[in-house]
Amino acid sequence: MKNSMKAIAGVAAGLAAMLTLAACGGSSNPLSSGSPSSGSPSPSDTIVIGSANFPESQLLGQIYWQALTDKGVKASQKANLGSREIYFPAMKQGALDLLPEYTGSLLQYLNKTAPQVTSDDVYKALGTTLPSNLIELNQATAQDADAVVVTKATADQYHAKSITDLAPHCGDLVFGGPPEFITRVDGIPGLKKNYNCTFKSFTQLSPGVVTATALKNGDVQAADIFTTDPSIAQYGFVALTDPNNDFAAQNVVPVINKAKATDQVKQILNAVQAKLDTKTLADLDAQLNAPSKPDVSTVARQWLTKVGL
Repeated sequence: MKNSMKAIAGVAAGLAAMLTLAACGGSSNPLSSGSPSSGSPSPSDTIVIGSANFPESQLLGQIYWQALTDKGVKASQKANLGSREIYFPAMKQGALDLLPEYTGSLLQYLNKTAPQVTSDDVYKALGTTLPSNLIELNQATAQDADAVVVTKATADQYHAKSITDLAPHCGDLVFGGPPEFITRVDGIPGLKKNYNCTFKSFTQLSPGVVTATALKNGDVQAADIFTTDPSIAQYGFVALTDPNNDFAAQNVVPVINKAKATDQVKQILNAVQAKLDTKTLADLDAQLNAPSKPDVSTVARQWLTKVGL
């Protein structure tokens, strides 16, 4: 238990240091170099599109950028900006104008006590919770939720199909995930509250390949992995069901600076959203993970062409 607390404290301290540097404009903040910076507004004639530090977010940002610029809208990108705890403050300050977001996790980031869990309820609540300078556009049917994921061997060992099944054994397992999972309401605190699940220790991991590799190699025995991550099918992982709704619905939604949301911009982005369903999102993620490792711009272009956008 002592070692577990040390591990958790270390990750929490690392997160605090990262956020402090972000707030101070330190070099670890990707918004602090180039334009926009964390404290300066974006150009008035340009939509600055941000994305998080995982491939799917970067792909969605690229899709939005290509869809807009194809129609003559001036836009630029700031990709791979880190976690929501870093990029969303810049969004509120006006340094970023447009983000691909996920309804449930963003709602809980803004309101840690938000009780909504279904797609429609979460979407409605998010619309009334966003800062006054931001609005949400149409949510896609596509969802990509956080999930507690284990190997098939671990699932078989504990006869685990749900987080409830795994909960009595959490104390024997090392959990891997991004540093913000330590403090997010649906992360470590939520698993404790909703399932009485306290893991042996926590290992800080970057989302995507790093996390999947750690789980496959046994460095961690459970991990936070997105439900559309291609590693689940690739390695035969088991995404445990969430009967107590720790993770709310996570529909893809563009969040945009109200001042930049012209009728043309809304129409373009909502047309993209109408074509995004969960299977499409999973297929696009699988393409990014192909052995040839295509660039996100190539995958985005091929998909936009395929769907007539």
